[in-house]
Amino acid sequence: MNSLDELFARNRSWADERRRDDPRFFERLVRQQSPDYLWIGCADSRVPANEIVGLDPGELFVHRNVANVVVHTDLNCLSVLQYAVDVLDVEHVIICGHYGCGGVKSALRNERLGLIDNWLRHVQDVMRKHHAQLEALPDDGSRQRRLCELNVIEQVLNVSETTIVQSAWDRGKSLEIHGWIYDLSDGLLRDMHVAVRSQGEFQEIYQRMLDR
Repeated sequence: MNSLDELFARNRSWADERRRDDPRFFERLVRQQSPDYLWIGCADSRVPANEIVGLDPGELFVHRNVANVVVHTDLNCLSVLQYAVDVLDVEHVIICGHYGCGGVKSALRNERLGLIDNWLRHVQDVMRKHHAQLEALPDDGSRQRRLCELNVIEQVLNVSETTIVQSAWDRGKSLEIHGWIYDLSDGLLRDMHVAVRSQGEFQEIYQRMLDR
């Protein structure tokens, strides 16, 4: 017996249930992909993007990696961003981190895990930038939560500064970059109130968030 047979069985059950609830669901799904949103989130298995915002397949374009990092050398992430903005014509890019992120925790504690340590250096760069603020917090748990938030804000800046987004704004495209946090403990999203809609808007919002 294939050790993954259970997953195929679950897939058949899911597909059958979809057809019972909506006989034309897959027919429509094949014909269209027209999401309004790009979600850049963490690869953590506890944060299923579509489910937590209640959207069906085809309604949310998704890129996920460890600790929801966006860097200008990651052609995978940039290709997703470019396709979403220029081809799918999304109007909102959501960078969503989450409290309890294992990548953020490892970066904060300077743990050695292997190859991924190189990736988490990007989170450690955020940590060093805000060292004084983090050290002023009373305990490790508070520092982890705040670093999750600061990491989201930093990635909003990184997305806003890509040539993809800058060019879209130059063309007059309606495009907003948002920063959110998901709380595993209650299943709720928190808006970080950092939404960038133009080239000139970010620095003011960014500084306001950091001064909180």
